[in-house]
Amino acid sequence: MGVLKISFGDGTLLLEGADAHQALLGSLIAPDPRVGCHRAKALHYAEILRRLHAAKLPYEDQARRYEVLSLNERQPRPLRPYQSQALEAWLAARKRGVIVLPTGAGKSYVALRAILACARTTLILAPTIDLVQQWVADLESRLMIPIGQYGGGEKRLATITVATYDSAAMFMPFYGDRFGFLICDECHHLPAPVHALAAECAMAPFRLGLTATPERLDQGHDRLAELLGAEIHRSHIHELEGSFLSNYQVEVIEVSLDSDEQESYQKNRREYLAFARKSGVDFGAPSGWMSFIAAASRDPAGRQAMRAYREQRRLARSSRAKLRALWGVLCEHPGERSIIFTDDNETAYTIGRSLVLPVLTHHTRPAERSAMLADFRSGLVPVLVTSRILNEGIDVPEAAVGVVVSGSGSVREHVQRLGRLLRPAAGKMAMLYEMVSAGTAEAYTSERRQRHAAFGHEELSWEEKGGTDAD
Repeated sequence: MGVLKISFGDGTLLLEGADAHQALLGSLIAPDPRVGCHRAKALHYAEILRRLHAAKLPYEDQARRYEVLSLNERQPRPLRPYQSQALEAWLAARKRGVIVLPTGAGKSYVALRAILACARTTLILAPTIDLVQQWVADLESRLMIPIGQYGGGEKRLATITVATYDSAAMFMPFYGDRFGFLICDECHHLPAPVHALAAECAMAPFRLGLTATPERLDQGHDRLAELLGAEIHRSHIHELEGSFLSNYQVEVIEVSLDSDEQESYQKNRREYLAFARKSGVDFGAPSGWMSFIAAASRDPAGRQAMRAYREQRRLARSSRAKLRALWGVLCEHPGERSIIFTDDNETAYTIGRSLVLPVLTHHTRPAERSAMLADFRSGLVPVLVTSRILNEGIDVPEAAVGVVVSGSGSVREHVQRLGRLLRPAAGKMAMLYEMVSAGTAEAYTSERRQRHAAFGHEELSWEEKGGTDAD
């Protein structure tokens, strides 16, 4: 019997001489007649080696190209109790698993300690280039070594590299053998089919997922156990509030539309709902919104129905009454760093023009975005208006006031927006205001997104079941 040979190619493992080990390796491997041997997903590398070791079978590992590192942290700081618990749970789980911590609770520092404990060449994935750059700057300052970056025009690989999910999906079929440790920040993005490819092509035996909200409406979070390992620690906002996170209050402000806008809202809503009923659209079904779009595209009357839908939504999101109420909130918090959240760019720019405020969206160029955030952190610009770009990951610890002018029914989005305000500071009381247009579908949307313990609910209900994006 020849020695089993394992090599890496095209994001997979090639196993020569595996015919005699089918019973041992089971569904981890599959024959590939094109190359005359068996293949396996690269993510099964560690499990394949464990089975071979347990059976005391000889093998030749030609796949591994990741290295052992010698790292030192500049000015290490003590871990908080929940951070220690999370790290210990990860170590006990063979350095694999998902850690769930609220925004502002120090997930990245847990990851740094994991990098030091693992001491292997490391790839860190993040969903946006802003987060990638934040990781690079933080790691370079703490480890005092050059950190690689892949994405945003950069293609630098190093012993520790940070990349966007999209970039990693493209380069990991070629470099999946170079990293022994895979860290996925905001790992609820990972189960998306293209993003998952990055983890499937990685040989890394050691894996860590970080997120404040792992659950997904499509149940894709079930794949995290396969791609990264099981959830091994979770801390909740209410457990850390007042000690490791800022105290906070949440206030819902109900705003009545002006009479002419209310009349227009009702007229347009009746029109688009009448078309939906005539077309047999069921907004209670998971495919309800897509069915409405399809019906509107087929029927000449559908174009007017779609215009009516958009107009009633615009009125609910950015009415004159909301703008007046928003100005009143800002006047109550003069000089305090405040973020105004909207669900769409149009509303964000409407607020920016009406109140003469800077607006940050995905259209904002990187240099301008960096300058805006720097001015916000310094206090030169105390108020920022944004659509969704600050929902996730970007570190703005100075923010103390948030105003949700419009948003989706997503629990994750609402918790992330609250999290932007919770980084602690002496005497800080974070305030999250949520504006809801009375007499509109926003009331239902608001109720859906508050189904979380952070907003006073006893049970965690992360995403509404059924329902629709339409309002």
